[in-house]
Amino acid sequence: MKGLRSVQAAGRRWRSRPGLASLVLWACLLWAGAAHAAALLNGGWRDARAGDTPQIVLNEYKAGMLQSFNPALLERFPHDNARGSWVVLAPEPPWDNGPRVLTIYPPPLGRVGVFGPDRTQTLALDDFSAPIHGHGRLAWQVPAAQAGSAPILLQFEPSRTMSAPVRFRLQSLSDYLHQDAQWLVFASACFAVMLAMVLMALCFALMLRDVTFAWYAGYIVCYMLIQGIQTGFLSHPLEWQWLAGMATMAGTAAVALSVAFASLFMMRFCELRRHAPLLQVPVMAVAVGMILLVPMRCSHVPLLVEVTQILINPFLMIGAVLLLFAAIAAAARGSRQAWFFLAGWTPLLILTAVTSAQVNGALPELDWLNDASLAGGAFEAVVLSLGLADRALSLRQDRDRVRRLADHDALTTVLNRRAWNALAGTVLASGPPRPIAVLFLDLDHFKLLNDRQGHHSGDRALVAVAQALTAELRPADLLGRYGGEEFVALLDDTLPEQAMHVATRLCRRVHRLDIPLDDHPTLLTISIGIAMRRDGDDVESLLERADKAMYSAKLNGRNQVCMEPVSASPTSPSAHRLHIVEKRGGSH
Repeated sequence: MKGLRSVQAAGRRWRSRPGLASLVLWACLLWAGAAHAAALLNGGWRDARAGDTPQIVLNEYKAGMLQSFNPALLERFPHDNARGSWVVLAPEPPWDNGPRVLTIYPPPLGRVGVFGPDRTQTLALDDFSAPIHGHGRLAWQVPAAQAGSAPILLQFEPSRTMSAPVRFRLQSLSDYLHQDAQWLVFASACFAVMLAMVLMALCFALMLRDVTFAWYAGYIVCYMLIQGIQTGFLSHPLEWQWLAGMATMAGTAAVALSVAFASLFMMRFCELRRHAPLLQVPVMAVAVGMILLVPMRCSHVPLLVEVTQILINPFLMIGAVLLLFAAIAAAARGSRQAWFFLAGWTPLLILTAVTSAQVNGALPELDWLNDASLAGGAFEAVVLSLGLADRALSLRQDRDRVRRLADHDALTTVLNRRAWNALAGTVLASGPPRPIAVLFLDLDHFKLLNDRQGHHSGDRALVAVAQALTAELRPADLLGRYGGEEFVALLDDTLPEQAMHVATRLCRRVHRLDIPLDDHPTLLTISIGIAMRRDGDDVESLLERADKAMYSAKLNGRNQVCMEPVSASPTSPSAHRLHIVEKRGGSH
């Protein structure tokens, strides 16, 4: 179970110092407050040997033959030998003979036997028959028949799982229940936050069809499973009895899958293909390697299980460092999301080192790391969710930018021909029948401007004309560049008289731009043809009639507006009057 205990540290990645500091401080104050109400204990321990009896161990403790330790600080008892370890806890005066509870925190994954005056009770996370359950720790209610001054004898039974340091606390029943309720609220809130982020990610994965959200959800689910096993939350209060006896296998599988999902998530989230392509292969190799360890651990083949236990720690450490290095490289090359990843991943390595040192006997006073990993998981889930939201927003902005480039003319920024046709067709097909005018606009003698002043001058003229036309038209009117020096406009809910007035203003506005065609005082002008919608019209038919009207304006001297012929216009008295040609600004 080395992998599971190592990922207890790995899972503690989930901290960014300012935000998580308050959570950690809150947890520390919670436990510190309870510590003031706890009875002082003396402790001694030794390895179990053949022929041991409870009385022999107690006698040796009274004779000072056991190795002493401070039960209030973390202490590691090696119980991976053939018989485990004995532990004796002796309360100091003043003694309390009222209802008391002994707790072991963090809860060991193996079994612990407690020898009472009447019977021996076995404490374990997967024991669902215990009269009292300790949420986030093992708990044993001291029998009423046991005097407050009597020592408490425990035996850590042999286990294949890695031995982690634990500390002991003897409290009154009321203090225990108060602290237990606080921890339950704290842990439930952390798991609730992580679960909410997972559900949100799955919804976005389905809506956006982005597998990055799915990898994130898998990563957080595996982390929740790891923390649920290590804190005992899955056993109490969730009462997942089907996990009894499977904690080691499920924990190791969750460790491997969490690293695999983290690697796959990080590759897409930090955009390694774009920002750090050389690191894609090693990161993918870590993900594949961790996935392969899962069936090996679940195979129940002793050799494969042993190989998995040997490989899980190296893969875990290599993967953690590799992902950190890849995130730094991606962030240095412009990946915005890599900074979100680093905010949670950097503390992982620090916390991993601290936890490893703690397993070897250092920093015994830091007994809050187990709860810090739980609070950090909730915090990191929120941080990465914010990063995913930022990524989704960036992708949407990029999509809108690409769509705008696809729908708008690169030079004049008005709609291009394809987009204008599509939007005009939508307008014609929507709503009740109403008057709609289509204007076909063509610059006069534009080729002369290009030939004599160059294409750059022609481009500047097109931009100026497009800006002038946009300024004259309503925001709801559709203006597009149809090709070359040709523009088209659709005026929705516009009568023929109004269309003629608008087109006349456009002619005047272009003429007032004072764009010379050559060295002579000849200015750039525009000819406009107008076609009014009638039954059975589509975009092509309207454009065709507007184009013919525009050519009529050209033939009549340019720089003028021409309505479609009377026979083709809608039947209304005003339409018959407006088919005449109107000249503006003189002909050229």
